Amino acid sequence: MVNLLWAGMIIIAIAVAGINGKIETITPIIFSSAENAVNISLSMISIMVFWLGIMKIIEKSGFIHLVIFFLKPLAYWLFPGIPRNHKAMNAMLMNMSANLLGMGNAATPFGIKAMEEMQQLNPDRDTASDNMCTFLAINTASLTLIPTTIIAIRSATGAQNPTDIVGTTIIASLCSITVAILGDRFFRFYSKKKEQGVISNHKKFH
Repeated sequence: MVNLLWAGMIIIAIAVAGINGKIETITPIIFSSAENAVNISLSMISIMVFWLGIMKIIEKSGFIHLVIFFLKPLAYWLFPGIPRNHKAMNAMLMNMSANLLGMGNAATPFGIKAMEEMQQLNPDRDTASDNMCTFLAINTASLTLIPTTIIAIRSATGAQNPTDIVGTTIIASLCSITVAILGDRFFRFYSKKKEQGVISNHKKFH
């Protein structure tokens, strides 16, 4: 889907340039943009290495387990259908902790593992369970304390203070996670009421 979006934007840009009689600007822009992309990618390496090193220290020092400890009550409330000592719960806690600390690369394997384990608990293998939908919504909202990737991009593109977005990022993350949880609870409530209505109507029919 992302590839289709990028292809669509490129085609639209070329079409607009042709309509406005500026088709000759396309080739120079393509080459200059490609050069800028390479320069930004190379300049991001040192920043990303630094932040990943910091995150690795956090992981090795055991601080991540402290984060997991504080996340447990929230996880138990968000995923009532998952046993507390189940592998799915442990994987979800590791995923949420890694995302919270900005370790997206470390969070992805735990997220995949959590989905696999929840699928084992899913009575309907062809339909995502409520817990799977909740987990996906939380990952999409992406609650992050340290947005390492954005900081690296801002630093690579010449921002004077790349870390000045941390505060606003936390606020935006809190807003997104709140909307995700409220939306998830609403649709859970709606689906249960709908299911109860169908069951009730079915009993009346018989």
